[in-house]
Formats: sequence, C-alpha cells, structure tokens
Amino acid sequence: MPTPPRYPAPPPRRPHPQGRRPPARRSAGRGKRRPRWAMRLAITCSVTVLAAAGIGHTVVTSLDTGIKRVDAFKDMKNRPASGNGMNVLLVGTDGRDKITPEDKQKYRLGGAPCHCTDTIMIVHISEDRDRASVVSLPRDSYADLPAHTDQTSGKQHRAHPNKINAAYAEGGPNLTVRTVEHMTKVKIDHYLEVDFTSFIKTVDVLGGVEICTAKPLRDSHTGLNLAVGTHAMNGGEALQYVRSRYVDGASDLGRMQRQQRFLAALIAKATSSGVLLNPVKFRDVTLTLLGSVRADKGFGTSDMLDLGRAMRGFSPSSSEFTTVPLSETGQVLPGIGSTLKWHPEKSAKLFKALREDRPLASHRVKSKYTLVDVSPQQIRVQVENGTGAPGLGKRVDAELRATGFRTTGLPTDVPNAQRAPAPRTVVAYDPRWDRSATSLATALPGCEMRKVDRLGPTLKVVAGADFKAVRPVRAEDELQGEFGAVTGDQVVCP
Repeated sequence: MPTPPRYPAPPPRRPHPQGRRPPARRSAGRGKRRPRWAMRLAITCSVTVLAAAGIGHTVVTSLDTGIKRVDAFKDMKNRPASGNGMNVLLVGTDGRDKITPEDKQKYRLGGAPCHCTDTIMIVHISEDRDRASVVSLPRDSYADLPAHTDQTSGKQHRAHPNKINAAYAEGGPNLTVRTVEHMTKVKIDHYLEVDFTSFIKTVDVLGGVEICTAKPLRDSHTGLNLAVGTHAMNGGEALQYVRSRYVDGASDLGRMQRQQRFLAALIAKATSSGVLLNPVKFRDVTLTLLGSVRADKGFGTSDMLDLGRAMRGFSPSSSEFTTVPLSETGQVLPGIGSTLKWHPEKSAKLFKALREDRPLASHRVKSKYTLVDVSPQQIRVQVENGTGAPGLGKRVDAELRATGFRTTGLPTDVPNAQRAPAPRTVVAYDPRWDRSATSLATALPGCEMRKVDRLGPTLKVVAGADFKAVRPVRAEDELQGEFGAVTGDQVVCP
C-alpha cells in the first residue's frame, strides 16, 4: 500500500476557462513594489550594521591580544576604596626609539631619554559616562615614594622623598600607581602609557589638530615658533607644543595648560569629524593609539567598548581640565632640587570631588568670546560717563564686570559732559600697563587708546556716544571655578 501523505493534500486547482491563470490582484498605486523596496532597504541596513559590528569586534579583539601590557597593580595592598566612575592614570614618557632621524632633528628630539614621566594625569570618567575630568599632576611635585625594589639595580629602597616623576624611573608603572594613590587617596582602575611615537602617529591619523594662541609662543629648546592666531598642527608640531617649557616664566605649569588645551582640541577633532561614528576611521585611530601604548593587564575589550560608547556622546564641553592646587612655597630636597608642594586643603578637596564623581568646573552654555593676552580678572577699571546720558556709566560698569573686569562699581560723570559729550569711547592707561590696556580695548570695539603717564595700574574708560555693548573676552590662562577648572569648549579655538 502507498504511504499516506503526512499532511492533507491541497485541493486540485480548477483550470481557467481560457487556459490562463487569473491576473494577481493589485492594490491601488504601487502596492506590489513597496514590499520589495522595503525588503531591500532592510537587507542593506542589516548588512551595514553587521559590517560595522564586525569591524568593531575585529579591532577590539586584535587590540586586546596585541596591546603591550604592564603589570601596574602587582602585589598592591592597602589601596584606597573604590569610588564612583572610572579613574585612568595617563602618563607620557619620552620614549623616541621608533622616530626617524629626520623627525628627531626637525622636532628637536635629540638627546638621551630620561626614562621618566614627562606628563602625569588622572583621567576620571563619570559613572554615567557623560563627563571626563582631567587633573594634571606636576612632574616636579614633592612626593613620598613608598618602599620598593629599584627596577634597574634591584636594590631595596625604603620610603623616601623625591619628585613624583622619579617614581617611574625607580619602580616603573607599579611604583607610579602606588605613589599617586598614596598622595591622592584616589583608586586607579587602569594605567595607560603614551610615548612620543604613539603621540605623533595618533595626531597624524586624526588629520591634525587646531591650536590657537593670543600671544606669540617661542621655545628654542623644542623649536616651537607660533605667531598669534590659529594653527593647524600635525603630530610632530603638536608634540613641540605640548613639550615646550621655556615659552614664558610659567615653566612646567604653563606647559600643563598647553597640554590640557591640546587634549580639548583632540576631543573636539575626534567628536566633530565623525571618527567615533565611522567604523573604519575608528579602527584606524584606535589601532594607531592603542597599538603603540602600554596598558595594564585588566584594560580589556569591555573597557575599550565602554570608553568608545561614552566618547561617541562627548563634545568639548563634556571634558574639564585642571591642575592640582599648589602651595605658594615649595621644598628643596638635597641632591634633587626644588619641588612643588600641593596645597593640603585644596588638593584634598579636589580629590574628594573625584572620588565622589562630582564635576570640577561650572558647566555653562558656551558664549562667543575673543581671546586676549591679559585675563580681565587681573585688570582694574574706573568707568566715567563722558556723554551726560543718564545711567550710561552704570551700564558700562556692569557690562565690563559681567565680562570679568575688576571695575570699581562706582562710575562717575565727566564734568560738563552734557554740554560737550565725548563722541568716542576712550581707554586711558599708563604705558607700563599697555598689555592690560590692549585687552580692555578689545572688549570695547572702536574705542580710542590714550596714554597717560603716571596714571597707575587702574585703567580708565570714558564712555562716549558711540558705545553700544561690551564684547566678551577672556585669556588663555583664565582660571574659573573652585578648583580653577575649565571645560574643553572654553579652551579650544572659538
């Protein structure tokens, strides 16, 4: 007997009277085409998403196995308690082995490396991944190095004072982490080490960064030579910018401010150029950066993906920068030299804010401004009403004060101003304070600058009939907020 079918057979079709199949029913319009286009679009989107995911997975997996590792947390005990968010210790060394002889000569990278940390920063990523706080630790900071074994000589060292950057030379990444944790009471979750080579390559693969300055920057040691204005820098030029210490009397503190401006510019470039949203570009940048740095053994795939997701929502205003507060006087160590002492109360308060995942800077809506050489907070101004118009002096005083100038708050009237009103606003100044006068005049477009001998440090503004409004200005070295912190959008080029 034949085997019965598993399912009932469908009833046989009746032949069409004319021997042809009836035409398929069509809805009005183009109902037949829509499902095909929808299917094609869905397939295209799916392929694109899968391709992007495949690139991301391949990149992260290859980095996780190919990145150079260091045991930065070996045998560490009595560590600080974990806080909210993630803390990364970012150090910059002077390694230059893979830089070509031509670039070494061009960017003044000759000489033997010191095998120490040129740059030490704590990068705090907030718990909600919406904010990055960067705290610079001066390399000449006074530090009590914990007991350790010298990585070069193998000699046992008791705890002893030194500069903080000596921790790397004596005990490598492990002693550096221990020293920073001991001084800050902030638990470090990850360690990243960048040298000159990886720095140059990363900037170049991003297509360079844009740096602006309100005053000329020259340093014969690094070859830096920047005029006033905005400059597009490649990797080597950016390295000159962040290494320069002899631009002015600020030395290492000024260099740290430039390093912070560079990081803000780097974030601005990465977030505005679509690097973090483009899988191919993201792959190139990530391979270049993490392919030539050293990281702790625990910095793995999940951390990379986590940071990548966080950075995609970043903008310059999402980042904030500051330097650990310093005392007015340092300490001289025999055989070592002068060191910088951290302010005990202010620095403790700063690191407490990091542990508690609190913002360091006042995050405000960015307003347009013009860069000036001298900070308005350093300029004292007396306002006079030169027109006789009621309330003009108070208005000018209030607008200058809102911009940051230290006005007296007591504007006066010029005698006989009603009969002979001043047609033009005047900035009167002592020639010894010409830089301050130029900064003040920038805030008063179209004003006349007038030298007055022996006027003293208080500048005078005579408001004329041409006054319209005060232009917002600020200086590159302006410090704001409780910890002197600024957001990234306040230090990138306007």
